[in-house]
Amino acid sequence: MTTPETPPLPSVSQLLRAIAIAVAAAALILVVAVLPAEYRIDPTGIGDRLGLLRPPVSAIDMSIPVSAEAAATVTKADSPFRSDEMTLTLKPGEGAEIKASMRTGDSYIFSWIVEGGAVEFDMHGEHTDGTGGEASYAKGEDASSGHGTFHAPFDGRHGWFWQNLTWDPVTVKLKTSGFYTKIEKL
Repeated sequence: MTTPETPPLPSVSQLLRAIAIAVAAAALILVVAVLPAEYRIDPTGIGDRLGLLRPPVSAIDMSIPVSAEAAATVTKADSPFRSDEMTLTLKPGEGAEIKASMRTGDSYIFSWIVEGGAVEFDMHGEHTDGTGGEASYAKGEDASSGHGTFHAPFDGRHGWFWQNLTWDPVTVKLKTSGFYTKIEKL
């Protein structure tokens, strides 16, 4: 049987050289990576270029400060969100109404256009709680379109009355999107 030979032990100079390389590597890692990442100390500037000075994502406050004025413009809606398109054809002299049933604070955006002429309109609302009150929001004559945003000031039906004052039939096309329970021709 043969006995395996034991490799020779490193000399003292080889050990000192290996220790010196390990200490130098540890010092380099400490200065380039650990100090910038852990303590935000970056004596070489390399930590900044490597992105080590930035805080971790979990430490960043992701909330955006909001002023009281801006926060007041966001409201929760109790009515469902919906989008509708309706078309009315009005004979000469004829009028018609379309209204949306809304709760206080509900809103919608709207756009209506008239094809074949112009109309007189009255955008208004009426209480549905039995008080019989009405409110007029906008009126116009010789109008061929209307666009905007509406916020219901009270529970009720809110919408438009259009009347064709021309000698020819006209078509009113209405598009709405927002928070209201139903929209209908009255």
